[in-house]
Amino acid sequence: QVQLIESGGGLVQAGGSLRLSCAVSGRSFSTYTLGWFRQAPGKEREFVAGISWIDASTTYLDSVKGRFTISRDNTENTVDLQMHNLKPDDTAVYHCTAREGWRGIPISPTEYEYWGQGTQVTVSS
Repeated sequence: QVQLIESGGGLVQAGGSLRLSCAVSGRSFSTYTLGWFRQAPGKEREFVAGISWIDASTTYLDSVKGRFTISRDNTENTVDLQMHNLKPDDTAVYHCTAREGWRGIPISPTEYEYWGQGTQVTVSS
């Protein structure tokens, strides 16, 4: 069974930085497409960033480009999201997610198989 456990959320002032980390269990980590989604109260779950298992290529939500960086470590079985210049609109519960053996980087949550419980990120103005 695949488990994902996020860490690193918290409260930060606008303009600050946070680094989220997700530990992924499972023997096939190196073949997982990995992603981060977020969900604010009253809103749908939103794709933030994804990273391919084939060539580590990445895709980002337009509003986080240049501020967020997703990375993966295939020896430690982790996927991180480094967030800089945070804004109040970034406030949400952030979830890491995984899908095995997908050629692209899906941006729909329905395309992902495994999910973490989420970690809260709150950005104060």
